[in-house]
Amino acid sequence: MTTTKVWRGPMRRDPRTRTARLVRRGVACVVLGVLAALLPSVAGASSAFVGPFHTITTVASTVPGNGDVNPYGVAVVPETVGRLVRGDVLVSNFNDGANLQGTGSTIVEITPNGVRRRFARIQASTLSGPCPGGIGLTTALAVLSHGFVVVGSLPTTDGMAATARAGCLLVLDRDGQVVETWSGSPINGPWDMTAVSTARGAVLFVTNVLNGTVAAGGKVVNRGTVVRIAVDVPAHGLPRRISTVVIASGFAEHTDPAALVVGPTGVGLAADDTLFVADTAQNRLAAIPDALDRRSDALAGADVSAGGALNGPLGLAIARNGNILSVNAGNGMLVETTPAGAQVATRTLDTSGAPPGAGTLFGLAVAPAGKGVYFVDDGSNTLNLLH
Repeated sequence: MTTTKVWRGPMRRDPRTRTARLVRRGVACVVLGVLAALLPSVAGASSAFVGPFHTITTVASTVPGNGDVNPYGVAVVPETVGRLVRGDVLVSNFNDGANLQGTGSTIVEITPNGVRRRFARIQASTLSGPCPGGIGLTTALAVLSHGFVVVGSLPTTDGMAATARAGCLLVLDRDGQVVETWSGSPINGPWDMTAVSTARGAVLFVTNVLNGTVAAGGKVVNRGTVVRIAVDVPAHGLPRRISTVVIASGFAEHTDPAALVVGPTGVGLAADDTLFVADTAQNRLAAIPDALDRRSDALAGADVSAGGALNGPLGLAIARNGNILSVNAGNGMLVETTPAGAQVATRTLDTSGAPPGAGTLFGLAVAPAGKGVYFVDDGSNTLNLLH
């Protein structure tokens, strides 16, 4: 069984930061979001991406042979190459078989009809480069061109936040072997990630949650970041980092005995190059404009939506209609929000735990052709499809 994560509710923003602005804008967001949830026939619900989806199907267990639990990251394979098969779903595990957080070492590959196999088992002793602290695979998971897979590691030695270390990004080849590690500042506790293809390869957007977090001993620090990493992915040879830039900072983060760490989590890039971020600790969605090209720090971004059905947003994805899909730690819900901030649809994905749905949802991904939404449930250690 996985650790039961009791969600304690969003932390209030430090009064020295943006409280007044959140109150002014957040109230409007809450009212609009609540109205959209209560009146599903209006407020754009008819055009909601999840509008037609009312069925949840368990695709497969995410537990591999070594017993790893707590599925976190979800990524759909875009092309068949090596051991990767187009349309399969990769899932990373955060806990080991003893249920210690920050010690999971496996990525499983699951077919749409539920056949599971292990894609990779990563051992710190065999890494080709540094990864401070070891292996604890997070929600940060993406598949690049030519079959390269990138996954984040935020490791602990005993499952406790006090032993959490900076970790790294691990680059795996098409056969599940680690071929590179990317570490060092500003990569510090990579927690979630999205990737977009470019002419040269890819751009990664990575949230980081360990900037002063462990030293604060549970107190909130406003130092969470979003890092943009441009990557050259050649047809032959290994991916290479071209640039690494902090494009957002000042997100609230803190350690937590149930969730290990709470900080900025899901990220998704819209068609207009706006990056949306799930600001978990502040219970809001934020927007960072010009994310692909900006050279300045957008701080914690502009407010998109706060409160309403949002309750500790974690994983995030962009729907085919451009809306923002987020799963929530506090209520087991998926919430669909427009870029303008209207919460136009909700779906309850999990009701286990106390309160119902607490701490079970993490990674999600839109299924090919928009035929549903894949999500992991770490209460049942399963990959599921909302369709």
